[in-house]
Amino acid sequence: MKTNKTTICVHLAILVVASALSAAAQGSSVPAAKTTTGLDWNESFEGSTGASGQEMEINSSATLHLGRFSVGAGIPVYLNRTVSPSQATISDGIGDVFVRLGASWNVFLLKYNTALTGTAPTGDPNKGFSTRHATFDWNNRFDHDFKILTPFVDGGVANSISDTLFFHRPFTSFGYLAHAEAGADANLPYSFSVLLSAYDIAPWGTQTIISRDVVAGATGSGGQNGRVFEVNHLTTGPASINYDEGFTAGLTFHPKPYLNLSGGYTRSVSFAFNTFSWGIGVNMSSLIGGRKYAR
Repeated sequence: MKTNKTTICVHLAILVVASALSAAAQGSSVPAAKTTTGLDWNESFEGSTGASGQEMEINSSATLHLGRFSVGAGIPVYLNRTVSPSQATISDGIGDVFVRLGASWNVFLLKYNTALTGTAPTGDPNKGFSTRHATFDWNNRFDHDFKILTPFVDGGVANSISDTLFFHRPFTSFGYLAHAEAGADANLPYSFSVLLSAYDIAPWGTQTIISRDVVAGATGSGGQNGRVFEVNHLTTGPASINYDEGFTAGLTFHPKPYLNLSGGYTRSVSFAFNTFSWGIGVNMSSLIGGRKYAR
């Protein structure tokens, strides 16, 4: 598979900018409700495998922490493999550039973290890498540490469905929705951690589903249990086409202070869809600066 020259140039530009910023400021990632000052440069390679194909993403991002507040930006590069009864199709390209504003506080016995993420439509909508629209996602999280166990609840509103570490969806969407997740993280011996959670996506109004597994002009197969993303590249309809609920189980290993290795399973109950995910994440600021950062 050959990645086009535009993809390579944009990705290298992000790396150069992030390198320059990292040289000027050492930093560490900030857990909810804790303060720090400095810059995080993160590189990750993540993906999910389901019945209709593989969604893979290289993500470059940099976040500047200013006490309880933060501002960051980044860009994903997609490498997707679609599986059909007759052939496998590879598609690649940049996604939507994003900017994120964050803040965190202690609220009574809880830690509160909020983030507002906005994207610009820089990706190719014909490959499912963009919705053709600017999007937003305002997310809020509450959690509390009980030694090794951290129960959490998070939720927010958006006009596009977002991927998670353990669920890179075979589609994106455009339309208003609320999202919620509740569960717990457990820190285990030997630098392992486990996540167990349940999620709910509650859209309203007209929804547009843009498939990442069926490119524009093609027709896929399947489509059971409302999985329109397996059949059509673009589907517009009522809120029910984007409603989803399910659960996730994930395992993360931290062999080095700057390195995360993860694997997980997500079951979409609404779509009767199973996804197996993996990820490799490197905090380049920690690697270059030699500092530890919080998980």
